[in-house]
Amino acid sequence: MKTDFNYPNKDLLGPVVFRPDFNNFEKVNLNQAWSLFFTAGQEDKLLGQEIELGRFFTNLLIAIGFTGSLWAIYFNQIM
Repeated sequence: MKTDFNYPNKDLLGPVVFRPDFNNFEKVNLNQAWSLFFTAGQEDKLLGQEIELGRFFTNLLIAIGFTGSLWAIYFNQIM
């Protein structure tokens, strides 16, 4: 039986953040951060190279937190 799987690098199947060639103390952009979050550290280029999607997720998280805070303040004052 012949397979097409040839993984010579032992670090290939592990999480991206523990690979020796990951990042080298470079800044992680928003897309890389959200890709690592959504894939639990398995892939850092899932969302691509353009940062608009990363900004969208960041602004969405801020908006949800802000709206939740306003909702809590508003409904705590009524009671």
